[in-house]
Amino acid sequence: MNNGIMKTDLTKILSISGQSGLFNYISQARTGAIVESLADKKRSCFGMNSRITTLADISIYTDEGETKLKEVFLKMKETLGDADAPGSKSSAEELKSFFEKALPDYDRNRFYVSHMKKVVDWYNALKKYASLDFVEEEGQESGSEADKE
Repeated sequence: MNNGIMKTDLTKILSISGQSGLFNYISQARTGAIVESLADKKRSCFGMNSRITTLADISIYTDEGETKLKEVFLKMKETLGDADAPGSKSSAEELKSFFEKALPDYDRNRFYVSHMKKVVDWYNALKKYASLDFVEEEGQESGSEADKE
């Protein structure tokens, strides 16, 4: 494989409302999902009532409609090379100017600075703890599975 670096499957990388950082889906439990923190590898269980989102399901508003987060990450990587994305503590101006380079057609009215902060945090977390080399989603070529939202 590619230098032993695992590809990141965004369908298994989770954002959990109220929790900082990203989580790797481990398995289904009777009471919810068992996850592992990307940063410290600690395992936890989150109940059915936790707001859990896979990064594969997230899209960013653009002038043309929406762009999947995976595509946004790839554009960010193109813009940044090996550098980290600006941190979430960066100024609003800095974040906006970064996204103007990486995703020039982002929707100025619907993609807020608060969203930008999450996206740069997620990008940096994946870069540090996982890989920015993504697994191709099943059925992506045919568009069958990928189009149901």
